[in-house]
Amino acid sequence: MAVYTPHTQDEILQMLNAIGVNSVEDLFADIPSTLRPKSFDLPPGVTEHEASAYFNALSRRNATGYVSFLGGGYYDHFIPAAVDAIASRSEFVTAYTPYQPEASQGTLRAIFEYQSMIAALTGLDFANASLYDGGTALYEAIAMAVRSNGRRRVIVDAGVNPLFRRIVATYAVNIDVEIIESDLKDIATDQKRIESFFDEAVSAVVVQDPNFFGSVDDYESLFARAREKDIVGIHVFYPLSLGVLKTPGEMKADIAVGEGQSLGMPLSFGGPYLGLMAVDRKYVRKMPGRIVGETADRNGMKAYVLTLQAREQHIRREKASSNICSNQALCALRAVVYLSLLGKEGFRKAAIISMERAEYLRHSMKKIRGVEVLKGRTFNEFTVALPGPAIDFARAMLAEGFAAGVPASLFYPDRPDQLVVAATEKISIDDIDRYTSAAKKVLS
Repeated sequence: MAVYTPHTQDEILQMLNAIGVNSVEDLFADIPSTLRPKSFDLPPGVTEHEASAYFNALSRRNATGYVSFLGGGYYDHFIPAAVDAIASRSEFVTAYTPYQPEASQGTLRAIFEYQSMIAALTGLDFANASLYDGGTALYEAIAMAVRSNGRRRVIVDAGVNPLFRRIVATYAVNIDVEIIESDLKDIATDQKRIESFFDEAVSAVVVQDPNFFGSVDDYESLFARAREKDIVGIHVFYPLSLGVLKTPGEMKADIAVGEGQSLGMPLSFGGPYLGLMAVDRKYVRKMPGRIVGETADRNGMKAYVLTLQAREQHIRREKASSNICSNQALCALRAVVYLSLLGKEGFRKAAIISMERAEYLRHSMKKIRGVEVLKGRTFNEFTVALPGPAIDFARAMLAEGFAAGVPASLFYPDRPDQLVVAATEKISIDDIDRYTSAAKKVLS
């Protein structure tokens, strides 16, 4: 096994002798050979100058500068300059997990404010900090449900973000959980079909609003019927949509999870992002990750502490409720700064503008020959059926300067002609007019 370290061969031998093994390979003896990498396929070493030139050339292959109508769970929202200015301060950038609360009051207060805002946003009792992204947040919610009622079957609506579902499937390989996927009714959730799966073996039901195709629904009745059978209701949400849509708390969800990227994080070619989680009071002791509480010190001064730490790795080790071991503090800080800058009215306004832009685009696309806008209530994202493959349309629109949308066939092979299109407050009316003109040209 090839290994790069800054140590000489003599130093390596001294370390191996000190711990009682003969070779570096012996350190990996507990890992079956079938699970070890066969090769890292690394090229020969080059100079720093050569490496820099190579990666600069590689970065220039990234496609940038397009007007983006992409969505699918990740959105190009406006980020105030103050978010970058505050989040780049050294005392925040260098902070990690606050295991010593008395030395981490600033970080703990930021996390406390973040948790308070997410709880208020979702309408639920408690929120945490720690989850890596929306997909891991969903897995952790499912694991919470299984721990809570001891059942092993989970019903997941097919409209839940397919990337999240892939992450759940990966995590669930090594645990005793059966995932049952409930088919959609066109692009909307088929609530009656979901309910047909409810029995005493079902631990949780997972739905998303708006779903991957942009369809908006109300799950209050579904969650009520789930609760009657001791089934945990998990709601996957899009944060900005809660500026206008019914919240998970109003729908009486037990657990709400989501992707926090739209709260002040740039798309950044895929991350880092932020997993959001909020829960009803009865699930707080099952919730993984960091939970910060506000209290008073012995002098009566306000102080912040990590609470419910007995669930965590640094105390419970392999018996911890989760393997989450970071707190995504910088991403959570960006979210709390973003929400603070916008305020309640600004947040709602950003949501309304995004929805209005999408409605204008939706209305404009209805006028294009051969394009069918699929029916249903939406927020800032909707689905169209095209006269040919959506992937071909998307590629042609790149030449016109537009990232036209997400071809559904990337995740749903049986929907080759469908395109999921999103608009945010960054999209202008002029952008939409130029987009529809380009679409008419491409489809003519």
